[in-house]
Amino acid sequence: MGFDSGPSCNVSLPADRSDNPAPAQQPVNRVHRQIRLRRLLKAFMQAAFLVAAFPAAALAGFGRWEKPYGVFATASALVPGILGDYFRISFYKLTLAECSLSSRIQFGSFFAHPVARLGPHVYIGSYCILGNVIIGEGTQIASGVQVVSGRHQHLRDHLGRISSSEEGVFVSVVIGAQCWIGAGAIVMADVGAGTTIGAGSVVSRPIPPASVAVGSPAKVIGSSAAI
Repeated sequence: MGFDSGPSCNVSLPADRSDNPAPAQQPVNRVHRQIRLRRLLKAFMQAAFLVAAFPAAALAGFGRWEKPYGVFATASALVPGILGDYFRISFYKLTLAECSLSSRIQFGSFFAHPVARLGPHVYIGSYCILGNVIIGEGTQIASGVQVVSGRHQHLRDHLGRISSSEEGVFVSVVIGAQCWIGAGAIVMADVGAGTTIGAGSVVSRPIPPASVAVGSPAKVIGSSAAI
């Protein structure tokens, strides 16, 4: 005697989705891809502009020949837009004593002396003139700032006549890491790490770290930790 097994029942199991990202993860993955693409594009641009800046750097003796260096440094300051930013940082990477490609130098700004050192992630605004200076990591310099090579570049003789810059005393000015130098400031002395210098201030004496200094001459009025 046979038994009727009845109608067959086919049960479909859900597909294994372990290899597919969850819907909430998809926007995150898209952002990560965009970040990777931007990094690749930036690396490509840096490499391309290092090649573009190489002839100018070579004609400047890679910073060893001051006069041709000065010509190309001032010329590079006039290259407009984002292409100018890439060209300037590439030129200085090849000519300064130290320069990080992660930094940015805006239109109209230039380093007057190739002995300068520029740390990583530094921002320099437009129309800045920078002498013999060491700038620490993460420092931001607003537009129109001058950093001169000390306070005694032009001396007077016993008759009161002003000497040429060749006879002056040039020193290295150190601006520490994570500083803010306000627009139009003039810096002639060291600025400690983490310090804020107010716009239009004149730094003629060293400023200690983690300070807020304003005025002409610049005087410490507080701590940057309290800002």
